[in-house]
Amino acid sequence: MKFLFIVQGEGRGHMTQAIAFGKLLESNGHHLIGVILGKSKRRAVPEFFEREIKAPIHLVKSPNFETDRNQKKVSIHKTILKNVLKLNTYQKSLKTIDEIVKTEKPDVILNFYDLLGGIYNFIFRPKAKFWVIGHQYLMGHPSFKFAPNKPVDKFLFQLNTALTSLGADERLALSFLPQVRYANQKVRVVPPLLRPEVKVLEPKTGDFYLAYMVNPGYSEEVIHFAKANQHLKIKAYWDKKGAAETEYPLANLSFHRVHDKKFLQDMANCKGLVCTAGFESVCEANYLGKPVMMIPVAGQYEQACNAMDAEASGVGIASENFDFAKLDRLQKKVLTESDQYIKWADSWQSVFREILSDVVVTEKESETPFPQGSMPAMG
Repeated sequence: MKFLFIVQGEGRGHMTQAIAFGKLLESNGHHLIGVILGKSKRRAVPEFFEREIKAPIHLVKSPNFETDRNQKKVSIHKTILKNVLKLNTYQKSLKTIDEIVKTEKPDVILNFYDLLGGIYNFIFRPKAKFWVIGHQYLMGHPSFKFAPNKPVDKFLFQLNTALTSLGADERLALSFLPQVRYANQKVRVVPPLLRPEVKVLEPKTGDFYLAYMVNPGYSEEVIHFAKANQHLKIKAYWDKKGAAETEYPLANLSFHRVHDKKFLQDMANCKGLVCTAGFESVCEANYLGKPVMMIPVAGQYEQACNAMDAEASGVGIASENFDFAKLDRLQKKVLTESDQYIKWADSWQSVFREILSDVVVTEKESETPFPQGSMPAMG
């Protein structure tokens, strides 16, 4: 089968998931024929994605979050306004996606939570199957808990998730742990997508804490903490456009541009991970047995939900700020929980075969005509 990816360019989690899924396809004899990557002015395409994805990359302008002037908090009003003003640009992007689909003729289009992916499928109705994947789709499971007291943010989160998956044939909901399967759920719960490189690392406990921030404005918090706690050593990774490869604002603190291999090696050797409340890095750290603390990005409702889900699943703790000292008080998971998590994360091969077998059965059913003179049973 031929797969075409549409990948949201906001943050790095969707990109690492795409890399992992591409390698899963390759190991099962399928083909990744291209990647459509949503881009924005404030982020550069990381070198590791171009190196590891093993397929042609097509850049299109796609909706992204807008932050405040400190590049820290997500501004919902600013995000809506700026993206509305770019509707003509996004219309051109949709036409570009359609041209790529018509040229490449994929069997499956897999959307990694890009808004244009769902809108494209709804408007252009391609012949290919349309799948979506992401932790966000777990909201379609009856057990999902939403962050409280933010009805407008909750509605916008639900709306955005629905738009990314318009007309989807499969909604693959990444989950920290397996979930009970209900007959009426709208999603298929699947394990985290971990790159093979994570699984061969040998974890050790070094003398430093590791940090990752999706928005560079959080660097001020990290610097403030490092100044007040000079006995703690911190290595922080960020996605600041134009930043040097490595910067040393303090003797006990260094900032590094995102690099896949260096980040994973540091994760294997760190005392613990402190990060904004995404999904992928938390999963990688847990696989390596590292304690995790998450700080939801202010104004980004889905990250508040992520932090709640992670705490409920026992894979980390939530915090309102980059207080690395809290990790010292975090108890390590018991061995049985770690074993359960690793077994779940390692089950993608069987899960993928199950998805494909269901697709084949569905196609056969749709192609079977009713016998002449008969009608399908009702009720």
